[in-house]
Amino acid sequence: MIKLFVGLGNPGPEYEATRHNAGFWWIDALARQLGVNMAVEKGYWGLAGRTTIAGKPVWLLEPLTFMNASGKSVAALAKFFKIAPQEILVAHDELDIAPGQAKLKKGGGHAGHNGLRDIHAQLGSPDYWRLRLGVGHPGNRDEVIHWVLKKPSQDDRIAIEQTMDRSLAAVPALLAGDMDKATQLIHTAEPPRPKPPRPAGV
Repeated sequence: MIKLFVGLGNPGPEYEATRHNAGFWWIDALARQLGVNMAVEKGYWGLAGRTTIAGKPVWLLEPLTFMNASGKSVAALAKFFKIAPQEILVAHDELDIAPGQAKLKKGGGHAGHNGLRDIHAQLGSPDYWRLRLGVGHPGNRDEVIHWVLKKPSQDDRIAIEQTMDRSLAAVPALLAGDMDKATQLIHTAEPPRPKPPRPAGV
């Protein structure tokens, strides 16, 4: 069962609509779905909210430490409430997945994502779940930092939001600990690829 849902991003209006804040967008949508009020919790260096589902507490968290220190916030809340890494899901932007797609995975490396890198370090474990929200890749490694700190195109933003809406359908499975079902829902919740046009005269 997931007990702590975390969304990664950077605080402040200048970052609000940037690709790097896709995790914040997802938590905002989840909070609306669950009816959770988010408020600043200084002890956890973040915006946090709590609800009770099936008699068990469930936390939502947006670290306000800036991306590179996300683990400070996550570890503070997780350790205080004795939430194990495998009971944590982190939603974040993913360069290697196209807008309009999302993937769920447990463990593995941080792939250069500074938010994940710090969560690894602060939790002392990579064995938490990640919801990888595709934001696409600029095609040039040197442009990655500029890319994630820019707003996506209108079409990409719509595709990302549609993916988030579809992935929220997996939340009951995540809360129940049915990770196979959650994975299936998230991985199959992708729009069909458009068929290539048929050559003229065929």
